[in-house]
Amino acid sequence: MQLLRSPKFFFALVLCYPLIVHAQITDKSLVVIVQTVTVQELQNNIEALGNLHANESTVITAQTTKTVTHINFEDGQRVNKGAALIEMTNNEETALMEEASYKLIEAKKQLDRVKSLSATGAISAASLDQTQRDYEASRAHLAALEARLKDLRIIAPFSGVVGIRNISVGSLIVPGQQITTLNDDSKMKLDFTIPAVYLPSLRIGLPIEANSHDLDNKKFKGTIFSIDNQIDESTRSIKVRALVENLQHELKQGMLISIVIRADSRKALAISEAALVPMGSNNFVFVLQKNIAEKRQIQIGKRYPGRVEVLAGLREGDKVVTHGLQKIHDGQAVTILAEQNNDPNKPTESLSELLKQKKQ
Repeated sequence: MQLLRSPKFFFALVLCYPLIVHAQITDKSLVVIVQTVTVQELQNNIEALGNLHANESTVITAQTTKTVTHINFEDGQRVNKGAALIEMTNNEETALMEEASYKLIEAKKQLDRVKSLSATGAISAASLDQTQRDYEASRAHLAALEARLKDLRIIAPFSGVVGIRNISVGSLIVPGQQITTLNDDSKMKLDFTIPAVYLPSLRIGLPIEANSHDLDNKKFKGTIFSIDNQIDESTRSIKVRALVENLQHELKQGMLISIVIRADSRKALAISEAALVPMGSNNFVFVLQKNIAEKRQIQIGKRYPGRVEVLAGLREGDKVVTHGLQKIHDGQAVTILAEQNNDPNKPTESLSELLKQKKQ
């Protein structure tokens, strides 16, 4: 009793009271939700907008002034390479070619006779040369008429789909007049520009994903086909061309396309952004060591929706705190309430779902 009344006892009690209170507090561990650090497949997504062009595209025109006699296609029809699309009047050219064919046959017979006589010395070498020239001239004349006749039949230069025709049978067409268009849409060229800072991430053959609002955002696969050899000085961007398969012929020339380039694919450590504790330009996490929270500085890389790449400071299998960071401090004893999923292929659980883990 005398000890309790002693001033020295009360003085000592005042000094020890903070330590007693701290011991009582630290005896109670903080309830937290954690996540395991895992190695994940990461890639940088480069987004852009581009325009579609047919793999091959041309305007079908005439090379001579003639009247159309036959049209061998319908609007939007698919045609094969070498198919005759348009035929024009050719009676005169046909007759001239027949005449030239007969003349060539006669010139060949004459040349053969002269050669036989020349072999016996009955005809001079000059006569043989003249006959040879006549034969060559007849052959060239026939070839010219064949080319003129060929120009009166407009042939598809490659397989594809024709557009709307702009002429009718009986129309008089002139050189350069547009008859229709022809597109090879078996695959499409997709041209777009991206900022030059992404140039180190680009390479030929890199996969892309394309979609169009005009087709309910349906996705199409493609690959980078070529990269321009110069950067635009005003926009600091570079032009890129990709090839996109179009087996169902859904994509049309002129469509506006959204592009995502999957670049820099790699395996790296990743955690939820919720685990980060930023302080100035530095980032920290709380790592559990036998249910004791350890504050640790880490180096982060690229950020992705809901997660972040870890370059240094963590190892695979470490457990980091994602919920309960408001009251935590270095050396804090903690109790794990639930573990948050860290699989990017699975949906992230809500807080209510994580709390149900403890009840189950």
